[in-house]
Amino acid sequence: MGQPIQRARAALRAMHRLETLRSNTDLSEDDVEAAASVLRSDAIDVEQPLLEEHDQETNGQQSGRRVLGPRESFRRAGHEVMAARRFLKRANESSASSKSAATPRTWSDRIVNIGTGLMPEVQKPDAEDVGAPSKGPGIISPMTDFRAYYQLVIGSWMNVLLLAVPLGWVAYFLHWGSMAVFLLNFAALIPLALILGEVTEDLALRFGQTIGGLLNATFGNVVEAILSIAALMKGLYTVVATSLIGSILSNLLLVLGFCFLCGGSKYKQQQFNLLANKACCSMLFMACIALSIPVSSQFMYGKEMADDTTVAHLSHGTAILLIIVYACYLLFQLKTHEDLFASDEGGEAPCLSLSGAIGGLAVITVIVAVCSEFLTGALEDVSKQSGLNQAFLGLIVLPIAGNACEHITAVFVSIKNKMDLAIGVALGSSIQIAVFVIPVTVIVGWVFNKPFFLDSFAPFPTLMLTFAVIHAYFVSSDGNSNWLMGVELVGTYTLIAMLYLFLHMS
Repeated sequence: MGQPIQRARAALRAMHRLETLRSNTDLSEDDVEAAASVLRSDAIDVEQPLLEEHDQETNGQQSGRRVLGPRESFRRAGHEVMAARRFLKRANESSASSKSAATPRTWSDRIVNIGTGLMPEVQKPDAEDVGAPSKGPGIISPMTDFRAYYQLVIGSWMNVLLLAVPLGWVAYFLHWGSMAVFLLNFAALIPLALILGEVTEDLALRFGQTIGGLLNATFGNVVEAILSIAALMKGLYTVVATSLIGSILSNLLLVLGFCFLCGGSKYKQQQFNLLANKACCSMLFMACIALSIPVSSQFMYGKEMADDTTVAHLSHGTAILLIIVYACYLLFQLKTHEDLFASDEGGEAPCLSLSGAIGGLAVITVIVAVCSEFLTGALEDVSKQSGLNQAFLGLIVLPIAGNACEHITAVFVSIKNKMDLAIGVALGSSIQIAVFVIPVTVIVGWVFNKPFFLDSFAPFPTLMLTFAVIHAYFVSSDGNSNWLMGVELVGTYTLIAMLYLFLHMS
């Protein structure tokens, strides 16, 4: 075992230095010769040198410049080297996890041992096609479904809040007061969001990567969508706008910040997929531009934009365009560039039967819709009784109900050093809200004759959202994270929350 690992390590070092050399276009011939000698010595334990010098060609002609490139044998060894990379990574992760499991050494180790109530994993042999559907229970399997739901319910301490579901309904029908109705249904949405996400993920495993990705994209933020539509039907346009922007801000600043902070408390530096991060941030920035155009155009072209018809046409056209862009993003993520978003997680199979997953998804969605209806109905009275403005409740409070369990899951996986998964949860949820839930809400208002347009988003929250996207990109632009970056992001979110709290309290 020693020599293959030694060869693999030497090959990986050579690959890393080759990539570094290629990225530097200002190297002289002496630099290339020096680098070549270092690489030869670094790969001395390999049977043949992995790299060689050759003349660089420009437009089919020799440029006279010597460059360093891989031998043909090095290219053929690519699969072996990548297999060695995965082996070394698994060995390091298993070693680290075994040590931390034996004795939790930090507060983050103790937190992650609490558990999130996720579906139990069913291990199976590695498949050649990781995007293929996973086998599980058949179409109907009542006992299997009962055991799976039972394990899901008892697997998390947060599911104690499921008791708030019947209590919230009783409070509504027996008129216990708006505050009781609001708080109980608010608490009920937290575990419902967790269970809904787990059932969606279980159903997605059955259909493979493409259809499963579409399921996750559709139901990933169904709680936020239902809350927004329920508030829309009651004419609470300020709550709709602020809750949607608040959900994006909480994902971008609070969740991402806590992922960096908690993961950085255990690991000095963590790494993640830089290209996927850039793609997500560019999508979010485009959404910020789309939201800013109706708001800023009112300042630039006041008289022309004063007409509701102009604003309506602009909002409806922007909503349709955002949905088209979101469809292109799904094509990019699930088909053309799926390797950028590929997860290292494998060996999972569905725990629920097909009928159990679909039936559970339908039942939970109905319960979420009822709780959201009761919650939004009590919102105006709660705002008057508490003295908190609807903008604060929408921007800060309501996003917690729809995102709490998703936030906790992202933080837990960051503590396990699975940063790609953690960032995928935070940024992926933000993209779904920005370019899918927001335009869908606008179109629903269009269909039901509710005048909810993009100018309902106030200038200040829209500006803060744009700054949040820029800040999140800057702190993660090099593909590395540490705890200080987390402090910066959480601090930025706290500043925004403090402003709305103190402003509306006064």
